[in-house]
Amino acid sequence: MDKKDYPKKKAKNDNYETDSWIKAMFDGWFDPCPLNPCWVTNGLLIDWPNKTFVNPPYSDPYPWVEKAIETSTIGCTVVMLLKHDTSTRWWRRLHEANAKFLPIMGRLQYGTGKNAAFPSVLVVLEAIK
Repeated sequence: MDKKDYPKKKAKNDNYETDSWIKAMFDGWFDPCPLNPCWVTNGLLIDWPNKTFVNPPYSDPYPWVEKAIETSTIGCTVVMLLKHDTSTRWWRRLHEANAKFLPIMGRLQYGTGKNAAFPSVLVVLEAIK
């Protein structure tokens, strides 16, 4: 494994924009965690409707994953944009919840103009009725 693919350096913050082509696919979907300085609502404390898209803080995606799983069990479809990291407990929880994993080929730029240091994946939790 090439060290440049997985640098040990942490991101400066969690405020990175979802790539525009992904945002366009989920236009009109609810986002409980938008990159918006005016957004003051804690997205973990509100109900998520059907068709929710979330790009959670990568420093701690676990509570967002748990909320997404819970939301899918009450009949709502949730799609998450996450790091492609199979070594985490949140990945295991998604796997146990029968999520669909759609790896993204290439590296996203998250509004920075530079490729991310990690691969990304779209995770689909289909509504369970």
